[in-house]
Formats: sequence, structure tokens, C-alpha cells
Amino acid sequence: MSEMVDKRLARLGIELPEPAVTKAANIETVLIHRGSLRVSGQLPVWNGEIRFQGKAGAERTLEEATAAARLSALNVLAQARYALDGDLDRIERVLNLRGFVAVAEGFTQVAQAVNGASNLMIDVFDDAGRHTRTAVGVSAMPHDVTVEIECLFALRE
Repeated sequence: MSEMVDKRLARLGIELPEPAVTKAANIETVLIHRGSLRVSGQLPVWNGEIRFQGKAGAERTLEEATAAARLSALNVLAQARYALDGDLDRIERVLNLRGFVAVAEGFTQVAQAVNGASNLMIDVFDDAGRHTRTAVGVSAMPHDVTVEIECLFALRE
């Protein structure tokens, strides 16, 4: 089972939420294909409760948007753990992270907000957590959430 990553999570004091069940779309939340794991966009939810709604630069500060990105990334890891039967050590590398931030007009700190997710991946997976990334500001999000994060992982053979 997932010992190295679980030990690191415990050392960092990080708890993962329960993986959410997709309700809004007819999609795969997680997909394993040819040595990779893709986790669909995850929202800033803690065990079914949305924690961050509203646009960065209006209802939400940069610090809150960063926290929303981190929480969304925790949900990515929860989904990955579920897909990998509890064994996050099967993740060899974080390949790509995409972050979408609901922004008010004039808010340009989208990359800084998505750092909440990127920094979490590096904290959890060390150098294997370094990844390519897209950070985009958008005008609307599902359920009026502040951030959505998706991720692509390479899996060990």
C-alpha cells in the first residue's frame, strides 16, 4: 500500500477529503490509460461541502483563491488514491496540472492562485511533483466555485 506518500502526508499534517461523486456531467472522474492517470477537474470541496465560492478579486482574495486551489488539489489526490486502490506510491510523476480560477475583471494573479495546487503537488511528491501547468482565469465556474483543478499523472509499471 501507499507508504511513502502516506508518511509524507502525515508528516506534513495533510488529510485528504472523501472523493466526491460526479453529479453534473456524464464523465469519468478518473481514467487510467496506458500508464497514466487523469483526474477530471476537482472543486474546493471538503467532504461534500463547497468551501470557496465567488470570484477572485471580488468576493475572494488572492489568499482565499490560493487556498481554494490547494483544497481542489487535495480532492485531486483523493480521487487518485481512490482510482489506485489506496496506493498513491503508484504515481511516478505529476505530468500536468490545469487550474481554472473564476476572476473578477482586472484580477491578473491567476498563476499565483494556482500555485496553491502546484505547491501541494511538490510538497507531497517532492521533485516528482514538479509539472507543466496551465493557469486560466474564467468568467464562470460550476456551482460558482472559485477554483477548479485537474491533473495528469504518470504511473509506475
